[in-house]
Amino acid sequence: MLIKTKAIVLHSFKFGESRMIVDMFTCEAGRLSFAVPIPKTSKGRLKKQYFQPMTLLEVECDIRQRIQLQKLKDARLLTTYAAIPFSPEKLAISLFVAEFLYHALRSEQQNKSLFAYVCDSMQWLDMATTGYANFHLTFLMRLSRFLGFYPNLEECEEKNEKFGDLLFDLREARFCRMTPLHRDFLDSNEAQMIHLLMRMDFPTMHLFRLSHQERNRIVEVLLQYYRLHIPQFPELKSLAVLQELWT
Repeated sequence: MLIKTKAIVLHSFKFGESRMIVDMFTCEAGRLSFAVPIPKTSKGRLKKQYFQPMTLLEVECDIRQRIQLQKLKDARLLTTYAAIPFSPEKLAISLFVAEFLYHALRSEQQNKSLFAYVCDSMQWLDMATTGYANFHLTFLMRLSRFLGFYPNLEECEEKNEKFGDLLFDLREARFCRMTPLHRDFLDSNEAQMIHLLMRMDFPTMHLFRLSHQERNRIVEVLLQYYRLHIPQFPELKSLAVLQELWT
């Protein structure tokens, strides 16, 4: 079936002498992998620079059921980043997000709301001039809503609980008063970090002042949270670079 769709490049690598394997998250068909011929000249229709992580594309592809590597007919830029490729900080964030999504969306089917969220988030980051140090934290927290394990506040709100007194059960994705019968929970001090993150959005996240140590601890907690809800979620190689930012 021939389709045209918007797509976000998650990962690419050279395969043999003449092809690349490119993983994308598409608006119309979810996660797909493509075998893409490496252009021999700069005049080729499929340009190599199109397949850098988090590039936003419009693609035409021939989708076949039960085929692991799909055929890419055509690709062009959906939008061109003005700042991300030229800012070390933004580029480090972008590469972290790409590696994260490569694993988090491993089997994701069509999800237009999720696609729009990722696309809009990257365009926001590209246009931001200041106040984006908490971008990756806000992005990961809000992404969990689309994947089905955004923290549950209903019980706390019904009982009018004070968040300063509560623990956070990472497995159950909820705040609680009683200590869970497992080790995957946050004490009351760190549980407040989750509540703080839930209040953040991109326009206002600069108002939440975090130290370098706090920011790095929060991203570690978020990755632990995702590992509990997504099977075989690995350690991320790009994390070390990200944690060096804003020292």
